[in-house]
Amino acid sequence: MADFVRVTEQESLYHALDKMTVAELLFNMNKEDLQVPIAVSKVIPQIEQLVNALVDKILAGGRLFYLGAGTSGRLGILDASEIPPTYGLPQGIVIGLIAGGDEAIRKPVEKAEDNAEQGWEDLKIHSVSDKDFVIGIAASGTTPYVIGALQQCRSRGISTGSISCNPGSPISAAADFPVEVVVGPEFVTGSTRLKSGTAQKLVLNMISTSTMIRIGRVEDNKMVNMQLSNEKLVDRGTRMVMEELNISDYETANQLLLQYGSVKKAVDAKKKPH
Repeated sequence: MADFVRVTEQESLYHALDKMTVAELLFNMNKEDLQVPIAVSKVIPQIEQLVNALVDKILAGGRLFYLGAGTSGRLGILDASEIPPTYGLPQGIVIGLIAGGDEAIRKPVEKAEDNAEQGWEDLKIHSVSDKDFVIGIAASGTTPYVIGALQQCRSRGISTGSISCNPGSPISAAADFPVEVVVGPEFVTGSTRLKSGTAQKLVLNMISTSTMIRIGRVEDNKMVNMQLSNEKLVDRGTRMVMEELNISDYETANQLLLQYGSVKKAVDAKKKPH
């Protein structure tokens, strides 16, 4: 890719950051961050194609794998970890993998992202197959750990997507459904945990949320399948049951919710004709 330019590595548009006041730093960072949702809006058609393909896989019993290194890997793991409690999807359907393994979630593992074979080896541990969908995440679009895995997936007929922040990157060439959110140079030169990381988080939110809605894990605008894992969620669920069943008594709705284990099951049970 002779014309490939790493926009994410270009020099910051701002200089003398160490001479700025705190107010100036915050204002200028916020000014840069405002560009991120605009950049995401430009690639909604790319995201749409990815989501449509992903929904088909999940509805057919497949799984979603996120694969990344560093910040990108952590963002994938974060998104994957939030699916079961938010939408009640069983563990193991959305899986986040990071270069260097679980240790790398908290601290960097030296050179793990440079191993072009390890990403595929990590996927093999989970018996990945052509029923599944693999999304590689790399701000630079050049991470060997991710690219190698996507290339192996493609050679085996496994559907792939990618999220990157450089146009025409190697990761896009390796993916069936590439998403490229070009947010420009970072406020601190090369620090892709900033705008690039924000862009990736927004895209991940869009992918997982729209997919969960399309496979029926949301009714109207409510998380009717959420896990009742803390008091806040139990309270939210109780109020949803009250609204859906037109029950005015909080305790009655709460007992129904706890009896059936989810808003959807409680509402379906009471609405089902006897």
